[in-house]
Amino acid sequence: MTDVVRTDAVRERVWLGANFWSRAGGPRMWTDRYDRAVVREELAVLAEHGLNMTRSFFFWPDFQPEPDVLDEDCIARFADFLDAHEEAGMTTIPTFIVGHMSGENWDPAWRQGRDLYRDVWFVGRQAWYVRELTARFHAHPAVAGWLLSNEVPIYGGEAPHEAVAAWAQLLVDAVRAGGGTQPVSIGDGAWGIETTGHDNGFRLRELAEVSDFVGPHVYRMESDQIRQHLKTAWVARLCEIAERPIVLEEFGVTDAYVSPQGAASYYRQQLYGTLAAGAVGWIAWNNTDYDDLVAERPYSHHPFEMHFGITDSTGAPKPALLELQRFSADLEAMDAAGLHRPAAQAALVLPSHLAEGYPFSREPEREHIVAVGEQAHIAAQEAHLPVDVVREVADGGIAPGYDLYLVPSVKQLCGPSWRQLVSLAENGAVVYASYCAGETDAQRGPWWAFTEELFGVVTAASYGLVETIQDQTVTVKMTGDLGALRAGDRLHVRAAGADNARAHLPVTVTSGEVLATDAHGRPVLVARRHGRGLAVLCTYPLEYLASQLGRVNPEDTWRLYDALADVAGIRRPVVLDDPEVFAQTLEHADGRRFAIFASQHDRPCTVTPEVASGALRTLGGEAVAEVALGAYGTQVREIR
Repeated sequence: MTDVVRTDAVRERVWLGANFWSRAGGPRMWTDRYDRAVVREELAVLAEHGLNMTRSFFFWPDFQPEPDVLDEDCIARFADFLDAHEEAGMTTIPTFIVGHMSGENWDPAWRQGRDLYRDVWFVGRQAWYVRELTARFHAHPAVAGWLLSNEVPIYGGEAPHEAVAAWAQLLVDAVRAGGGTQPVSIGDGAWGIETTGHDNGFRLRELAEVSDFVGPHVYRMESDQIRQHLKTAWVARLCEIAERPIVLEEFGVTDAYVSPQGAASYYRQQLYGTLAAGAVGWIAWNNTDYDDLVAERPYSHHPFEMHFGITDSTGAPKPALLELQRFSADLEAMDAAGLHRPAAQAALVLPSHLAEGYPFSREPEREHIVAVGEQAHIAAQEAHLPVDVVREVADGGIAPGYDLYLVPSVKQLCGPSWRQLVSLAENGAVVYASYCAGETDAQRGPWWAFTEELFGVVTAASYGLVETIQDQTVTVKMTGDLGALRAGDRLHVRAAGADNARAHLPVTVTSGEVLATDAHGRPVLVARRHGRGLAVLCTYPLEYLASQLGRVNPEDTWRLYDALADVAGIRRPVVLDDPEVFAQTLEHADGRRFAIFASQHDRPCTVTPEVASGALRTLGGEAVAEVALGAYGTQVREIR
């Protein structure tokens, strides 16, 4: 079976489900506490609410009690578990190396401190375990895929990426040797250098060589509501670097942190936001609460972990499950397996320094790229501007063919990319870049080239110094016209962040035109015409400043992006006059188009979208001009 076939199998039946431990036993459910009747009750509730699968777990200390022994009682119970899925019309993705769970690590008794990835004998025992379990269960119709591990960087620790890639290859080979033809992935959470800036050894591009989908686990905390709502969608966009289908393998909230209504709105925003971002599967954490296990580890010392369930400890549905049910109905109405995100006319450019780990590059510099890229992604959403997340290739190079290039709060691009931006502008594109010195002391300042050729300015900074922003609020006064921004208009951005990065770039304008100044008369926006194209420099790190603030969005950077989109001639599919209602589109292979609306208002609202081509209809076919949204509400409409 080819990689393409297995990858397509991920998309054929959209996975919508829950991570599963029975309330009768939690992680120890495979012991004599296994209750086949309770398991069937739990699966029935999930199926009744539109879920079609689970992610399940071979609890490693129980399944492999000795290096060359499998526990046959556990295996028999798992076989019954698979039968229960088939009876319910569901499938499952078993997970092999389960030593970490909900705030605690459990070793097989015989591990004795061995390195998970580099001890040859220990890796061999893992491969044997994976092969034997696969051989037992690969033919069962309820098995939809395989996962090597559960958040293994927490359990096995970090390691050199070469060792991690070799470990993953050996375990995937064991799946195939055991007869497993289903899709397989790693289960690591997608927390590596390409998505966080921290190199834990689990590099998406390398692991993509042996895996059929990427499975991010997202539980990040935020200080801004819109950033929190879009966080998982942004992670999904970063995972695109692997060029594999993206399955949201873990996400959810505990009742200890939010109200039932808050949990519902969080689920709603994550589901529809990641659908619009291109995800093809969703597996909630998790199926039930564990009140009866309060005295058992890990819940005894991590009690908040008891209440991540989409059902309570009696099996009753919670608001999150009702959101999944509604989402399931919308997926069915759209025939979601045929959906894709249409190509955009605008590129959000991420420097290759994030993913490549160049010599003497620093983790804070990479984290900076993630943070400012995320804030730019938010501003684009607020401007109803679809963007492709375009990564600079190693040592320089940016994909051509876009009408607008956004390079937000950038400290560094590779030299050839700066030269290419000049060429892109000469060929008709609008190129926007905002300056940032970065947060570290090392070589602080713009790692830029061809600044005068591109923007018509030369730097007026003093060597080794940054010009710290002294104003609490930066006022950007337009002195010329730029799209919808007209002379006299003002943007306001609060200043924040570390001293090095909370700085502007003093410039001397040569062949550029000043389009905006700050309160002190210094250039903020400078543009230079390149034939049919235009290059626009922002001397303030607008995206960085916003990324450092809580409760900041929407902030005025979206107005600048809106203006740049106008100048670039971008025809946005759906536009609203409200930056707090997002509108994103998906296309179906059969030609149908859909718009996904997501409100960031904490109260009901009604909007009247402007559709570039066609008119809105409900999924039932009724023509509508307005879209009514509840607090943090979502709606799907067809565009005909």
